[in-house]
Amino acid sequence: MMRLPMVRSGALVAALFGCASVARAVGVGDPAPDFKAEAAGAGEIRLSQYRGQWVVLYFYPKADTPGCTRQSCSLRDGIGAVTDQDAVVLGVSLDNLEAQTAFRERHNLPFPLVADDSREITRAYDNLAIGGLVARRRTFIIDPQGRIAHVFDRVDVNNHAAEVAQVLQRLRRAAR
Repeated sequence: MMRLPMVRSGALVAALFGCASVARAVGVGDPAPDFKAEAAGAGEIRLSQYRGQWVVLYFYPKADTPGCTRQSCSLRDGIGAVTDQDAVVLGVSLDNLEAQTAFRERHNLPFPLVADDSREITRAYDNLAIGGLVARRRTFIIDPQGRIAHVFDRVDVNNHAAEVAQVLQRLRRAAR
């Protein structure tokens, strides 16, 4: 009987899906990976252009799916509570720019939606799921110095704006 060598799951995923390497998870206190990408509602953006501001960087699996729509509309409806904390919102999914633009317009979303169809941004945040087919639903709050201040690994899609505003308020108070 032939014995197969043990392979770490990350190495197996990299081999199967052509990834050169598997990203290290980013967490609280780490520098937020910078990126440059096209965004519906903003043209080409860089994360670093928001230095000096709080950034709510939310990842969602797919535009116009029920959970992603509820999450995005929660942020839309609660945008005042988020911007009152001197924060900007950026959404990211693996959808292309056309899909992001249609999603943004259909739901009157007042913030940019980043098209990450290359998967580079999502990979940098170690946020790919299901073998790299979708982005995990996760939100990163990035402080004005460009460091990750909080990570929502579990998101309440119906009340995301409220939970984000509450954490932003706590973080801003602690930073004073």
